[in-house]
Amino acid sequence: MSQQNANAQLKNYQFSQLDSLQKLEKRSVIIFIHTDWCNYCQMMKNTTFKNNLVIQELNDNYYFVDLNAEEKSVIQFGGHFYKFKPSGINTGIHEMAEKLATMNEMVSYPTICILNPNYEIVFQYNQFINSIDFSSILIQFD
Repeated sequence: MSQQNANAQLKNYQFSQLDSLQKLEKRSVIIFIHTDWCNYCQMMKNTTFKNNLVIQELNDNYYFVDLNAEEKSVIQFGGHFYKFKPSGINTGIHEMAEKLATMNEMVSYPTICILNPNYEIVFQYNQFINSIDFSSILIQFD
């Protein structure tokens, strides 16, 4: 049986939806922090997040948020407003990405961040991760 299926769709939520969703059902939040120019990020989008087992696990047990670290719009979350911080011409980082992807005082891509239902960071991983390894991590946090 193939692990890839064009019909399986990963449900993607916005930060602004999370408070309402948590009132309906408490779940941990998986945030995929990436950029458009990161090759490993694109590989994860095209492999890890297309895997049926990963999609099913995320859809059934988590709220998944896809966050482009160079997003320009303001994100309201947890009573705060986060915005893009330019660092040069056409470069910069979103404050939300910086908050969730900083490990050892550095941000690298891709980063997977898991928040518990109280929005506390319980896991961060800042490298490419294949579907098998990612599935085993998800099962630990169910």
